[in-house]
Amino acid sequence: MSHKHPIIAVTGSSGAGTTTFRRIFDTIFQREGITAFRIDGNSFRRYDRKSMRHFVAQSIEQGSCLSHFSPEANFLDRLEGLFREYSRSGTGLCRRYAETEELAEAYSVPAGSFTPWQEIPTGTDLLFYDGMHGGCAENSWSQRQLSASHNPVIIKRRKKMKSRKIRGIDIAQWVDLLIGVVPVVNLEWIQKIHRDTHQKKHSPESITHTIMRRMSDYITYITPQFSLTDINFQRVPLSDTSNPFELREIPSLNESIVVIRFREPKRFYFPDLLKQIDGSWMSRRNTMVIPGGQLDVAIKIICTPLVHELVQRYQDAQRGK
Repeated sequence: MSHKHPIIAVTGSSGAGTTTFRRIFDTIFQREGITAFRIDGNSFRRYDRKSMRHFVAQSIEQGSCLSHFSPEANFLDRLEGLFREYSRSGTGLCRRYAETEELAEAYSVPAGSFTPWQEIPTGTDLLFYDGMHGGCAENSWSQRQLSASHNPVIIKRRKKMKSRKIRGIDIAQWVDLLIGVVPVVNLEWIQKIHRDTHQKKHSPESITHTIMRRMSDYITYITPQFSLTDINFQRVPLSDTSNPFELREIPSLNESIVVIRFREPKRFYFPDLLKQIDGSWMSRRNTMVIPGGQLDVAIKIICTPLVHELVQRYQDAQRGK
């Protein structure tokens, strides 16, 4: 594994807060002189915005629940193909998604559409992904999760999907550092409602409907990834979020704590981490709790050495060839 071109993936649902991690990792890369190529998970959606609306409406008519969480709404095979190829050669095919009018102008494509597929330029130190499927693996989609909904149409659709090309997908296996961004679900919903009402101008009612419609896909395809992550960052609000569909104000970081779970705690020397992160403490041998206001600091302190290790391992292997 040490000869691979490194891949870091930050995975989380829409509204989870992966953008914050992207920003902090960008500062780490810049400060440490690391050339990273960033991939947005939205770029691997199967349908542009207009087509997706059509297929969602069609699926609702048929009693199904197509969503951006669904494998059949994404090119997960192409995402795994990119990770596999980048891991081996440091390149691969990707594209961009014009989420906003500003990005549409920058990419010279209509808003809600994609740029053509292009080869990643050579010479990068690592690949950085943030999106909803960075830790996706078919073997984590258990039969219990597949049958989470009792709707026979949904179950039939998923069984049909599992017999198609999606079979055998394992994106997580190619990722060297997999990070989960997992706010408690009420906070995640509050953040999504706030973002989509302010940035996308959607009504709170339509966003609530979207959350409810795709819940089965969330349970089946998003949550299993957080059992495969190397580190999970789970933000927990310390204010009342009992009814996220009525609350219109996002609890601030200072009104939160962050629970950080390490899959391999023996890799970390926690006494040093606790000294460097004010107010932190261990709730379990593999779990650290920090004040929300220390999140930026914690990400940098925990992740910077891991990024260095990945890049150094690859560079040493290259020099040894």
